[in-house]
Amino acid sequence: MKIVVVGGTGLIGSQVVRRLKELGHEATAAAQSTGVNVITGVGLDEALAGAETVVDLTNSPTFDEASPAFFRTSMDNLLEAARTAGVGHVVVLSIVGVDQVPELDYYRAKVLQEELLEAGRIPYSIVRATQFMEFVDAVLSWTTDGDTVRLPRTPIQPIAAADVAAAVAEAAAGTPLEGVRDIGGPEVFTLDELGRVTIAAKGDGRQVVVDDAAGMFGVVKGDVLTAPDGARIAPTRYRDWLASAR
Repeated sequence: MKIVVVGGTGLIGSQVVRRLKELGHEATAAAQSTGVNVITGVGLDEALAGAETVVDLTNSPTFDEASPAFFRTSMDNLLEAARTAGVGHVVVLSIVGVDQVPELDYYRAKVLQEELLEAGRIPYSIVRATQFMEFVDAVLSWTTDGDTVRLPRTPIQPIAAADVAAAVAEAAAGTPLEGVRDIGGPEVFTLDELGRVTIAAKGDGRQVVVDDAAGMFGVVKGDVLTAPDGARIAPTRYRDWLASAR
């Protein structure tokens, strides 16, 4: 199949393109660097011409109240271009538990993206993943003050980007789910525990202090960010990933 990966030069997208090519598909990356802009629509029609499947891995540049506008505009433009091109399958990457945290602007924006996809009159698949291992350093940096990192006890089930890419590529190469597939890593940590594991592996000397109101995930209640029953569990364990990333 000809599969176009919009946002195909990023962390997940570049790996999805490579995996699809390994599976024998004609996979191409579309991004601003290739002349495609999902907000203005420039380059979309040309990029999607002849595509059978489109994977949308674009992301809002911010996590704040501006993110819903990004996803509304980008999805409207992408779906219109996909209908014009006769695309038969659109795949979107989302977040496990995204519809359970309305307090977060970004999560509400991703729910909007899912709703627009579902209403878009094109067969679709949504892959919801737990938090990426690659983003843990950024999460720690948000609440670092000197040598102290404040983190809530929010349960997190980290998944490697390579495992996410494999799941997205599988969905893109398959028949439309017309629904959601959840994927998660093999282990659950509280976020403060995950911070301690990360800091110990890096030996950077910071101390983790529990603060259940700290950071983006301080508003999350319960275990909504962990993979639900029936989810696919990826193989890569966090400590193994840390060791390989050094």
